[in-house]
Amino acid sequence: MPNGIDFPTHQPTGRFTNGRTIADILGQELGLKNFTPPYMAPTTVGPAVLQGVNYASGAGGILDQTGRLFGGRINLDAQIDNFANTREYIISSLGMPAALSLLRNALFSVAIGSNDIINNYLIPVVSAPERAVVSPEAFVESMISKFRMQLTRMYLLGARKIIVANVGPIGCIPYQRDTNPSTGSNCVEFPNQMAQSYNKRLKDLLLELRSSLEGALIAYANVYHIVADIIQHHTNYGFDVADSACCFVAGQFGGLVPCGPTSKVCPDRSKYVFWDPYHPSDATNMVIAQRLLDGDLNDVYPMNVRRLVSA
Repeated sequence: MPNGIDFPTHQPTGRFTNGRTIADILGQELGLKNFTPPYMAPTTVGPAVLQGVNYASGAGGILDQTGRLFGGRINLDAQIDNFANTREYIISSLGMPAALSLLRNALFSVAIGSNDIINNYLIPVVSAPERAVVSPEAFVESMISKFRMQLTRMYLLGARKIIVANVGPIGCIPYQRDTNPSTGSNCVEFPNQMAQSYNKRLKDLLLELRSSLEGALIAYANVYHIVADIIQHHTNYGFDVADSACCFVAGQFGGLVPCGPTSKVCPDRSKYVFWDPYHPSDATNMVIAQRLLDGDLNDVYPMNVRRLVSA
């Protein structure tokens, strides 16, 4: 299986990339000695959880029905349930005051929403009945109202420093390019428009939560802006290929079949913006993480991750 080919262990770890995720790199840059362990791993028990836990899930979304075609995914409500369990353990080991202090100073990273659009509203054929009755605006609104409750619940469970990523230019991923051949070499307009309309509402939502939740420090990570910049000026970042998957089976852009055992892999992963039909490469994640850490207000608002951590 090519996933994880450039990860330190050189094997798949549940990360949909050749190496590290953005959260992995942020952790490394902020001085964590190890990658944050997955919640579901049998070894993520005892003192290990005091160093952080990874609740992420492939195909997970804000909305419960997102990713249902993919079977066993953990959506955000269930991820927060899992965090609530970790919190109980932290309270029982440290006592309430020390536990709340640990959570208050911890960094919470939430990158979700793309699957809600790609693997829910925009699924070919399956989603046609829903799209006939639910406008894109109404769908975005359902995402925002659900996300408002989820972020508020995280706050009530003790989270204070939260970095929330917006949805990237999903119309530019190899999967969208291959399933919409009429766009030629351009990105697909409609998914990008949906991402932008969600992102606009998300920025408003985070502004609202910053003012209504006392002591909440919530940063808006403008991944759309960063990735669009990487794609548009890819040669400046050292990339050769910005429209095709490094791990490919079929399709002009390698976007038709998920990366798996039968896939071919490009020889130099560092030259590709995209690892597979959907996900960025380790090299791209590195650029994104650096800009979230140290970027200006166009990259991350109202403060970058380094300032958020020390706030």
